[in-house]
This record gives sequence, structure tokens and C-alpha cells, in this order.
Amino acid sequence: MQFSVVPPQVERLDRFLADQLQLSRTVAARIVAAGHIRCGERVLRSSHLLARGDVITVDLPEHEEPRRIVPNPIALDVIHEDEDLAVIDKPAGLVVHPAPGHWDDTLVNALVARGTTLAGGAEGRPGIVHRLDRDTSGLLIVSKTDLAHRRLGTMIASRKISRVYAAMVWGHLDEEKVTIDAPLARHPKDRKRMSIQADGRAAKTDAYPIVRLGPVSIVRLELHTGRTHQIRVHLESIGHPIVGDAIYPGGGSKRISGVGKQQAKMLEALAPRQALHAALLAFRHPISGVPLELRSPWPADLWPLLKAALGEDLDFTREEALSALHFFGTDG
Repeated sequence: MQFSVVPPQVERLDRFLADQLQLSRTVAARIVAAGHIRCGERVLRSSHLLARGDVITVDLPEHEEPRRIVPNPIALDVIHEDEDLAVIDKPAGLVVHPAPGHWDDTLVNALVARGTTLAGGAEGRPGIVHRLDRDTSGLLIVSKTDLAHRRLGTMIASRKISRVYAAMVWGHLDEEKVTIDAPLARHPKDRKRMSIQADGRAAKTDAYPIVRLGPVSIVRLELHTGRTHQIRVHLESIGHPIVGDAIYPGGGSKRISGVGKQQAKMLEALAPRQALHAALLAFRHPISGVPLELRSPWPADLWPLLKAALGEDLDFTREEALSALHFFGTDG
């Protein structure tokens, strides 16, 4: 099995491979040591530094047969589809692609069951251009042709796809725009977590306050990069973790004192998962060049949380909430 990947920045081969294939560094190093990684005709070592624009080829042993993707008719909300790509409004709780523990209950399994053609991407994750965490909801692009996948990947790397998230966070941002520029890598002691590390992969997030609601705020988040758990780690690092985030809680409601303490406890109890939602995608179609702007409303499972935070009689519905709060700008 072979596939090629393009590293977005200078970094060690074993770290890049582990991140791209979701492997431990030990397993990635074992694959490299066995001589399965090449750049052109040259076999690479784990310590090799990949430069931006390098293309590497991964040759996995022939006896490791690709795992068949089992169709699973999970209901999906497809908000845009054409012959080159589809945009899915992913619900919280759905894993994006098959991996240990989730071989047959993922978004990819659901797309295969639906009969959606998927192309491009690594073995086992066909069509996947970018990912959302299991308990993050919202908009996700999948490719249906190899050409669309290549162009979409390049567009993401060059920030030609605007990916905007809505989140409810603890506390209030004091500035109109906060830029968090902090490199991320796997936590040295907990492989399920990410952490800010000087030698990690470059990661940058812009955060904009939208509305203050007692002990919490609704913020708009725009990605420069798309690292694993990026938004969640970055917000925790500046003292404004996402409400309901069990992995990066930053103290949760306990960080709130004074008159807002009881309301904070109530809101925390209402959060079924991290209050993070991919609300907007804007880009030019990779083949036709036609501008696309796709929006997703505040998710249903987080509606009781938002209503409680607003704490008043509402004159708008869940579907209208983000527009009513001017999350999308004055045109909303």
C-alpha cells in the first residue's frame, strides 16, 4: 500500500508520520526503521527533517491487508454535494474515520453505506480532507475525486478555506481579538492529550468575543492551522477553556467565584460535551472556482445550555441563534 503526504512545515519524520497516521511515536519509528518510508528513491530515518513541500511515500508490508470499510447506515445531514465534494454537518459523538475502537461506526462508514464516492486521502480514511474531534459538531468537507482532495488539501494549507467555530467558554476575553500562537505536540505522559511544547507543530488560532453571558462567553474562532485538539488546548492555555470539555477543563466551573458561581455550576451540569461547533465554511470550489459559504446553526444538544446562559425570554429559535447573536457578522 502506498500513499503520499506533503508536510506543512519542517519537522522530524517520525513525529510527522505519527501525527498523520494517528500512531504512537514507537510504532511510527518501527515503520521507519523497517525501511518503509522513502523520499524519491531514498530510504529515510526517523531523525530525518522533512521540509515544506517534500513528498514522502509510505510502503506498508504486503501482508498487512487493508481493512475493509464496513457500510453502516448512520443518518447524516449532507448540506452540500456535487460530483467533486460533499459537506457534512457532523453530529457530536460521531468519529470521522475508522480507527482502533471505531472500525465500523464512523462518518466514513456512514458515507460508504450511503453510496457516496470517496477519493483521495490515506488508506482507511478515504475522502477525508480535515477532521473534527468526536465530540465536536459541525461542518466537514469530504472529497469525491483525487483532484478535489489534492486541491482542498493545498487550500487548507494556504488558508484559502475559512473554518470558523463557535464555542462557549468560561470567562470573558478582554480584547476584540486574541491570537494564540503556540506549537502543539502529543502530551509526553498522556497520548490522548495534546499540549503546548516548544518543539511541537506550529499552531495558531484567532479568537473573537461575540457576547458575554454571565460567567461564560460565546466566542468566534478562526483557524490558521488545524492541529489535533488545537482550539481546545489554545483556549485552556489563555484561561478560557471550553464549557463541558472533560479533557481540557482548566478547572471548569470551579474557576468562577462570587455571584456567578451558582450559575456556572448550573451551566456545567447542562453541558453534554465540549461546547464547540464548526459553524461556517467558506471557500472557492476546488474545481469550478465558484464561491461557497456554508453555515450550520447552533447544535440541538447544546441548545438547553445556550438558553440557560442567555437567561431570558428568547425571540429567536435555535436555528436563528448564531445569526441573532451576530456571530456571522452584521449580515446575520
